[in-house]
Amino acid sequence: MERLTAQAIEARDAAVAALLERQDPEGWWKGELETNVAIEAEDLLLRRFLGIEDAEITRLTANWIRSSQRSDGTWATFYEGPPDLSVTVEAYTALRLAGDPVDASHMAKAREFILDAGGLERSRVFTRLWLALFGEWRWEDLPALAPEVVLLPSWMPLNIYDFACWARQTIVPLTIVGTVRPARDLGFAIDEIRTGATPPEREPAPKRSWAGALKGLDAVLHRYHRIAPGVVRRRALATAEQWILDRQEADGCWGGIQPPWVYSIMALHLRGYAVDHPVLARAIAGFDRYTIVENDTRRIECCQSPVWDTALSVVALADADIAPDHPAMVRAADWLLDEEVGVAGDWAVRRPDLAPGGWAFEFDNDNYPDLDDTAEVVLALDRVSHNDPVRAAGAVRRGVAWAQGMQSRDGGYAAFDADNTRYLTEKLPFCDFGEVVDPPSADVTAHVVEMLCHEGGPSAGTVDAARLAAAIDWLLAHQEADGSWFGRWGANHLYGTGAVVPALVVAGLGPDHPAIAAAVTWLHEVQNHDGGWGEDLRSYTDDAWRGRGPSTASQTAWALLALLAAGDTGPATRRGVEWLVDNQRGDGNWDEPEFTGTGFPGDFYINYHLYRLTFPLTALGRYLRAVGVAAPPASTSS
Repeated sequence: MERLTAQAIEARDAAVAALLERQDPEGWWKGELETNVAIEAEDLLLRRFLGIEDAEITRLTANWIRSSQRSDGTWATFYEGPPDLSVTVEAYTALRLAGDPVDASHMAKAREFILDAGGLERSRVFTRLWLALFGEWRWEDLPALAPEVVLLPSWMPLNIYDFACWARQTIVPLTIVGTVRPARDLGFAIDEIRTGATPPEREPAPKRSWAGALKGLDAVLHRYHRIAPGVVRRRALATAEQWILDRQEADGCWGGIQPPWVYSIMALHLRGYAVDHPVLARAIAGFDRYTIVENDTRRIECCQSPVWDTALSVVALADADIAPDHPAMVRAADWLLDEEVGVAGDWAVRRPDLAPGGWAFEFDNDNYPDLDDTAEVVLALDRVSHNDPVRAAGAVRRGVAWAQGMQSRDGGYAAFDADNTRYLTEKLPFCDFGEVVDPPSADVTAHVVEMLCHEGGPSAGTVDAARLAAAIDWLLAHQEADGSWFGRWGANHLYGTGAVVPALVVAGLGPDHPAIAAAVTWLHEVQNHDGGWGEDLRSYTDDAWRGRGPSTASQTAWALLALLAAGDTGPATRRGVEWLVDNQRGDGNWDEPEFTGTGFPGDFYINYHLYRLTFPLTALGRYLRAVGVAAPPASTSS
């Protein structure tokens, strides 16, 4: 047997053992979602706002924030990324709250960076909103948020359903907060990080531009705040309150993500809900599941990904030739079937006649199933011999029908909504942090195409030929000039290309198709000298970083998935497999401090701790099949 083949088998077997060991007895997998320290800083500020501070929580959290500070005194949004002003302002404020003296060396370094970068005045709107909660920024100097927006019909521009689901869940509670305009006691002032600079959203814009017009609207809304008719405002606030209550999940969260969660808690508290009210008590207690305490520190996941991680793990094990009736596979399928969403969520506003189906990302998020998870879960369920095939087939059928019905008019698929493309929302003054719309993306569209083709395509009877053809056309039309595809939810062109090429190949495009050939050429060109692939997150804002960055396990795997799908087992692929073999740890996993997951391109990034294991395992399994090895791992104990 060839040496590389033998090494790949050994690496695959070790990775299989590592992954099986991580499965929860209930059947799911979940890796940590690591983000930046703004999450922990805002948690401390929230606890001060609610009056529920705990000395030990504050100490442990401050330890984590300090441990994440770099030698230059700053904090970033991703591993070894550039300093971020807003994150540094929030971390500095949280450490002041924890009692760190302003003349301490680490605080002085942070302060020096903040002042050099323009001071807190140049931080993002949401950072200054947190400061306004404690009287450290004037509400009048923030963009206005009127609760009356919840009364706008869904056909009117700038209604809440013009915003992506994560944005609308944040905006609705913030309209309450921005109406009440509280000013709690922070216990100290932060004048030492002010410069008197003009905030970005207050800089002039051409009056004949959309940005200029919306700044004019903001001025009108500030005046309206002072004269809003009482009956209209009371109705708007009550409607917003009920909208929030209706969307609380079983575990107390909102959407399973941090921003809507904390702002909903604040909004309801300002509406008179005490912290021991069942709604808020459940919400506050829900953070415990997202909290990690170790090494005398405390950190918080901004979200959790058990459905996504479980589906990826099942696919990886199947590609590693784990038997479809293996106990771990069956347990995972049982759990996934229990997680099927059976109720209509916000997506039904745009698709009112579509029956529910699909899967969400988190443990509890019935209001917001998504296309990515649904596609991956269907692919996973198809790889398992379940002991109730009728139940499994029904869930798959509903998931396929729901996914197809969520296709946007242009043929592509977005993550959570259909036709959520009112880009006017991005011009609003308060929208300076992350994506606020959910347009179709190459990676999500590719995952749906791959799912539909694996379901048998149009010949299966459950797949609409016209919809599938439109999605394939969308992917071909959105290939970049260099041969890659943009990755909305993973970093970046390596992720997009690693998703699209396998989808197009299973859809019938051969290696000689110009789109596939161009993608393969691009992957060859951006391969690192060490044989791996990597892409720095700065590629979202600077094209010079496309396909450039230190090699990582997950990104090397994504490149290999594309090359293998295209039938390429040549030198580039072999070198990539060698990189995975050479960099595997003794426990079967890989190190990956780099962030390769994306929340908001350009603003918010995630290190999915299980990506470094599931994707390399998938790539190794597919490589071994490509070179004619189909022997299952030697040991696959459950």
